[in-house]
Amino acid sequence: MLLGFTPPYTKSGRSALVQAPPWHYAGRIVSLAAELESTLADQFLPSGFGSSTGRAFGHFCEWQATTDGSELCDPIYSQYEEFFYLLEAKRDGELRLFCPFIYVNQDISMIRGMLQGWPKKMGSIWITRSYDLDHPAAARNCTGTEMGATLAAKDRRLAEAKWKLTGRKGSPIGFLATPTYGLVGSPSVIQKPNAGSQTLVKQAVSTTAIGPVFEATGALKLFDSPRDELGKLAPSATTEVTLCDFALTVTGVTEAE
Repeated sequence: MLLGFTPPYTKSGRSALVQAPPWHYAGRIVSLAAELESTLADQFLPSGFGSSTGRAFGHFCEWQATTDGSELCDPIYSQYEEFFYLLEAKRDGELRLFCPFIYVNQDISMIRGMLQGWPKKMGSIWITRSYDLDHPAAARNCTGTEMGATLAAKDRRLAEAKWKLTGRKGSPIGFLATPTYGLVGSPSVIQKPNAGSQTLVKQAVSTTAIGPVFEATGALKLFDSPRDELGKLAPSATTEVTLCDFALTVTGVTEAE
């Protein structure tokens, strides 16, 4: 019998691209709250999910992930960057978020994400690094520091953000504060190609930790592309920006009610 949580399958299972959960993540998150036309956002929400509030959240993330700790000693298996965009909706008086687009630069993370309902595609993500040094290149987390981030896919820039730290304490926003959902698909090419069904899910999380949240001012821009529809959801304004360190452990997903 050949083993592995995902392909490639071997007798040992060691070659599998993704190991089974739990998956442990820690990283730095830049969160940008934005406003957009609710009628546009509604077109990207699953049927029955709720009605758009006209708010969205972009997150630029620098992650480190592990299963049993071994990846931390071989960081090419653990480190990656990503950008995702979330649409806020209201259903039965409660706010919830849906992820229509997400980009990542690590194949392991891409497959792990698809299993969780995150519709990941490969992209190039760059985010200003910060060091606790008094130096012009350090970009310290202090009042007045300016930073930025970009996303490109297939040689085309899809998103960019710039922000400036205010020195004030902020609050968690986006997926750090509101239940977030995605769709798990089941396409198959066995016999006749079939897109299969879609299941609305959210992460099953056992542990979280969050560091200090820093407030900033800034702007998020999204751009058009021939094959990526992220630009259709370009915001009209950026209303809030925060920066923080965050960690969580994912044990799987649960089907939405």
